[in-house]
Amino acid sequence: MNDAPRPPRPVGDTSPTADDLLPRVARGDEDAFGALYDLLAPQVFGVVCRVLRNPSLAEEVSQEVFVEIWRTASRFDPSRGSVRTWASTLAHRRAVDRVRSEQASTDRERRAAAGDNSPAYDQVVEEVTASLEQEQVRRCLGSLTDLQRQAVTLAYYVGYNYREVAEVLGANLATVKTRMRDGLTRLRDCIGTFELGAPR
Repeated sequence: MNDAPRPPRPVGDTSPTADDLLPRVARGDEDAFGALYDLLAPQVFGVVCRVLRNPSLAEEVSQEVFVEIWRTASRFDPSRGSVRTWASTLAHRRAVDRVRSEQASTDRERRAAAGDNSPAYDQVVEEVTASLEQEQVRRCLGSLTDLQRQAVTLAYYVGYNYREVAEVLGANLATVKTRMRDGLTRLRDCIGTFELGAPR
């Protein structure tokens, strides 16, 4: 059960929310997708720009995010959070992927310029380690409550502060702070268990 209440709409506001629109997008409704784009574009662009710090590149990656939203709308699981949270997570993931891609391209160019065609051992080790750590964190995030998981994801993967997390989730600021503290404690204990070699 999601313990993050939906934010109340202003009296008289009958405009559809992102959560209202996504099911229609999943059925191929282009008008609904246009409305969803208008609702989420500022948020998606903001998340991407925070990571890339390049407005031109951020615009390109933001478009990729909306293509992914259009393609995967039918796979969205509302039990795991709101559409806004999901879109922010997709945006952050795409932005981080672009940073890694740009860095890898730069590294290849440097090695080519230096005439070094040998395998980049340190890079391989780093990528494998990062992949294992991500899998570990994903497993541990699954042990949190809905609000804990959403709050931690928005704060540490997307970069929101407490107040922004509370606004996105429609939750009380004090509640968000408490849930994040409890969630981080559970994450720390879970990750520590994995590091000690507990069965997965």
